[in-house]
Amino acid sequence: MRSGTGSGSESITGESGGIQPHNVRPAGIWNSGGSRYDEISRGIADSIAHCVLRLAPRPGERILDLATGTGWTSRLVARHGAQVVGVDLGADLIAFAAEQARAENLDIAYRVADAESLPFDDGAFDAVISTCGVMFASRPEAAAAELARVCRPGGRIALTTWTPDGAVFEMFRVMKAYMPPPPTPAPPSPFEWGRTERIMELLGRDFDLAFEKGVSFYREASPEAAWETFSTGYGPMKALAASLDENRRAELQRDVIAFHAQFTTPLGICVPRDYWVTHGLRR
Repeated sequence: MRSGTGSGSESITGESGGIQPHNVRPAGIWNSGGSRYDEISRGIADSIAHCVLRLAPRPGERILDLATGTGWTSRLVARHGAQVVGVDLGADLIAFAAEQARAENLDIAYRVADAESLPFDDGAFDAVISTCGVMFASRPEAAAAELARVCRPGGRIALTTWTPDGAVFEMFRVMKAYMPPPPTPAPPSPFEWGRTERIMELLGRDFDLAFEKGVSFYREASPEAAWETFSTGYGPMKALAASLDENRRAELQRDVIAFHAQFTTPLGICVPRDYWVTHGLRR
């Protein structure tokens, strides 16, 4: 049993003591997008709405939004009348989420926390949601165990996760060409969460699971606008661009623009991005 809750309207924006040492660097990378990360969430808003629909929040339920980012999902859940707690590694992301919730008169509690070591009691939540968030945890088994631990028996989970053969994966392949070689052994790929067999391995012991395929459509005015959105708001892309010298950064920009240019329409770009919605009932 672990103690510590995050209910009510209080927003804890600056605490990082609960982040484990191996996650301090990832926290900095994701946090670097700051308020601009909300544009990344805007680009996947259709998939978020899909996941919230399948979660079916009810008034008065206590729901955890895991890896909330700038709080897009938590705000949507709160509009259903649920009592929402949003957690993320990034203090700046959490600060913006809290500010936005206040601006929209939504009573949501936010706090900096590590998905692999959550500061909540066993069974503290009626439901847990994570939209393309928990899949990026450094240690998937630990994150899956924590997700199950804080969900009460009979409670629900709903996740969206990108597939390992879709457009998001392909964009990461573009980025990978500019990254240093991974350590040995290589860390687990977040896109393993896009295989239903792997989700069953991680969560099937604790949840009765069902899956539904979806396609998110990312729209921008131009391929250049997509580069602007990702290089300023998406932590991994922003951090990667900042790590490169001027010539390599220009090459990365060229390749990211070329990738998005494949999806040009008469009105801009429209990138179809495949994902899974996972819905589970806690045993």
